[in-house]
Amino acid sequence: MQNRLVKALICIAVTAVIWLMPVPAGLKAQSWQLLAIFAGTICAFIVQPLPNSACVLIAMVFAVGLKVITQAEMLSSWANPTVWLVVAAFMFAKGFIKTGLGRRLAFLLTRSFGDSTLKLAYVLSINDLILAPATPSNTARAGGVLFPIVKSLCVAFESYPGPSARRIGSFLILSVIFVDSVTSAMFMTSMVSNPFIAELAQKTLNINISWGLWFQAAIVPGLVAMAVIPLFLYKVFPPELKFIPEAKQIAQQELDKMGPATLQEKIMAVVFVLVLGLWSTSNITDLDATFIGLVGVCLMLVTRVIDWQDVAEEKGAWDTFVWLGGMIGLAGLLAKYGFIAWFAKAVAGGITGIAWVPALVILLIVYMYAHYGFASLSAHVAALYAAFAAVAVAAGAPKFLTALSLAYVSSLCATLTNFGSAPTPIYYAAGYVDQGTWWKYGFYVSIINMVIWVGIGGIWWKILGLW
Repeated sequence: MQNRLVKALICIAVTAVIWLMPVPAGLKAQSWQLLAIFAGTICAFIVQPLPNSACVLIAMVFAVGLKVITQAEMLSSWANPTVWLVVAAFMFAKGFIKTGLGRRLAFLLTRSFGDSTLKLAYVLSINDLILAPATPSNTARAGGVLFPIVKSLCVAFESYPGPSARRIGSFLILSVIFVDSVTSAMFMTSMVSNPFIAELAQKTLNINISWGLWFQAAIVPGLVAMAVIPLFLYKVFPPELKFIPEAKQIAQQELDKMGPATLQEKIMAVVFVLVLGLWSTSNITDLDATFIGLVGVCLMLVTRVIDWQDVAEEKGAWDTFVWLGGMIGLAGLLAKYGFIAWFAKAVAGGITGIAWVPALVILLIVYMYAHYGFASLSAHVAALYAAFAAVAVAAGAPKFLTALSLAYVSSLCATLTNFGSAPTPIYYAAGYVDQGTWWKYGFYVSIINMVIWVGIGGIWWKILGLW
């Protein structure tokens, strides 16, 4: 209780200090006061005196009470389509887990291709990629679906924390969680903060990033990164056991236990493919991504893949609904009241004379490694994304290039540390990798990602006409 009080006082102090500072020239008092509340909320995300949703709700009510924003502005935050898209995607994740389809996919791929440790790493990565478009929580995907399978495989090959960790476990743990940051970057619906980013880009830069554009720009650097990262780890952090023909037998045994695919699994697969197809062609059909997602949820409800009790009890979805809606609202109001434009103009003056290409690269590097100070991807995005995007565009960088490159780095930074995102502590707690090793290879992989996404990605984005 005392520790929580200290954390709360820190957040209040941050808010009060900014609030009481003189309002900079060119800004209205209302904009500066909103910044103070926003900064206090970000501080709360970092130190966690209360859950994120509670912190955001308190901040919003506080802002209304002090007449910084109106009640209508507060409530409109939760009418945002982006928030409902995230809720819909959480329900898809529920369907994958409840029907067992995600687990079956992993074992089917292992049975077909998993006769070596490297192949096994690729198989698990492909499974992650398949699940990613319909799973906006990397915790549900990497932690809920893949981690139990990884742990089971480690035990099956007598690899345990301690002396036998390097037999297979250490390699698989790092490979799976590092690739998960890549799959999290590849789809607008594969990470909870991605729709938030799209909304920030719309409010800050006045551009619309569709589901299809996000994926189209990410597909080439994403697939290259998925191919390179397991191979890199295999070379510099190799498992002792390289050939494991028994993996196919283990996968077959698990599939035998599961039995034939159920009707619910088949329906889930059809709904998933249908929704994925509609998302991919939304620029042709002109159907909104949120509408498509909610249609998919309705189909799962009608076919009993999930029931209303599942929807009501999906705490992660409704918790995200509250805090994400609030943060979108606060960030949008910061832009509306002129703070983002003022900040971009002020910082852009400091990089006058620097061409936009090196300016953007510098901002991407700073944005990536600033994550050493965060334990939440959402807090990182909320604190830095809009400001960095505005500064890059003010320096002359193309809007879509800026918005998307920062968006991808927002997920790629997750594995720098063993606490950088929600699933990383799960994999670290397994005991196969010590902190020093994690940070070392996390840094190496961050460099690889920057080279691939900025280098190869930059060429691909040029072909797409993003710059």
